[in-house]
Amino acid sequence: MSHLLPLFFFRVPSPARHAPALLLGAMLAACGGGSGTTPGQTAPLPPAPPPPPARGSLVQAASPVTVTLPGGLSATSLTPAAMRSLMEDALEGFVKLAGEPRCTVSAYRLQYRSSGLPGGALAEAGAALLLPSGSDASCSGPRPVLLYAHGTSLDKNYDMAKLTGEARMVAALFAAQGYIVVAPNYGGYAGSSLGYHPYLDAKQQANEMVDALRAARATLGTLGSSASSRLFLAGYSQGGYVALATQRAMQEAYPGEFQVAAVAGMSGPYALAQFADTIFSGDPGRGITAFLPMLSTAAQRGGAALYGTAGEMYEAQYANGIETLLPGTLGGSELAALGKLPANALFARDSLPQPVGATAFFGEPHLVRSTYRAAYLADQAAQPCGADPAKPLACAPQHPLRKWVAVNDLRNYRPASRLMLCGGHEDPTVSFNNTTASAAYFRAAGAAPDVLDLDQSENMNDPYLLYRLGFSAARLMLKADALSRGKDAREAVAESYHAGLVAPFCLLAARDYFWRDIP
Repeated sequence: MSHLLPLFFFRVPSPARHAPALLLGAMLAACGGGSGTTPGQTAPLPPAPPPPPARGSLVQAASPVTVTLPGGLSATSLTPAAMRSLMEDALEGFVKLAGEPRCTVSAYRLQYRSSGLPGGALAEAGAALLLPSGSDASCSGPRPVLLYAHGTSLDKNYDMAKLTGEARMVAALFAAQGYIVVAPNYGGYAGSSLGYHPYLDAKQQANEMVDALRAARATLGTLGSSASSRLFLAGYSQGGYVALATQRAMQEAYPGEFQVAAVAGMSGPYALAQFADTIFSGDPGRGITAFLPMLSTAAQRGGAALYGTAGEMYEAQYANGIETLLPGTLGGSELAALGKLPANALFARDSLPQPVGATAFFGEPHLVRSTYRAAYLADQAAQPCGADPAKPLACAPQHPLRKWVAVNDLRNYRPASRLMLCGGHEDPTVSFNNTTASAAYFRAAGAAPDVLDLDQSENMNDPYLLYRLGFSAARLMLKADALSRGKDAREAVAESYHAGLVAPFCLLAARDYFWRDIP
């Protein structure tokens, strides 16, 4: 404002001499003459501020992603030959079961807005958008859409757009066969401004899926692609849970916006109350010392008030910093080696009950305080859930963690679109009992889910027989490889069963299930 100083300090020789002029100026101002309006008019209002960003709105335009290929090569568009190489690199012989890739696949990264911040503010989130193209008839024109939810990752930088691991398989089986694939990274992972991951928070994770699909729809035209009316939902492990939570949200909260053709939930903890009760009963699955802190942090940040301080639930040596530990930059074995988490021991060596075969989850040092487990088990005994398959949540838990998992249990809606539940009955990470309990509820509610157990033999008319046989063959090969290296074959199968063995064959079955809906 320095250019105003000479005027402000200009010395007026005689105040009386300029009084009429000052009076006239004041009168003109009072009449609006100083604002450029005519007498009787009011000054124009300032323009209204722009509306706040909406859920599902793009933060920026979709950006292409360079994908690393076997041999150190990289590309932004993967030809069918490149996709074939990725498939063989992931699982030898898989192309014979999955079929040759038909389309070139281009990967894009979406940055969009979703819910999750305190006070209802929107958080930024990231997602992958995989687009098919090519001369094959299945690669052009309006394409079916797969909204895919991935399994649990401990790596906070996990990005589905990079097409590694699970994302690579989804790209090969769906995008390379003509599906548009939308795959959120989830809050707390790559592209997210959320300071934690809302692990198995049904409402928030469904919102992330819905908003990612909205963002994808808004950008398809700019990328020269278009979607058909066929929308499919699928997910594996945690993603299986998220897929069903999204189905529920779409049919109950957004019925006019989304119409789902079919859903495939694979090896997910849909019956979350049963999942948690099984954990505290002493028979948790593999990886539980990482999964439980993620679950409790999501509940705590979601307002469940599981504890006043983390030390009320977790032993002192692990409590400090446990809420910010995962997802992080280290894997479970690395965290155990550094003393950040125990490898397997969830409960104290003398904590009871201890089911047969679950001794690995009891020991010293252990993660969960015995007093916390005792309080949980007391509430479970006083308010048992799941006694009636048709009304599994007809209970009134008082323990804060049991309250939270009951609220987020998915056995409280009737699927309106076709539903397949796939898994294997020897799964040591997410028990197949969770799938059968969920299916029993859905049937009692009037739905008719298809349940596929890859580890169960069927007759020759079984439409999924080829995938069951492929699963069995892959399992035998894994055993043979372990024995050839002097390793424990049973442990080798248990280590790979959930993510390495079941996942690809359930994905194949899900694709066949969806194809029934495509003209």
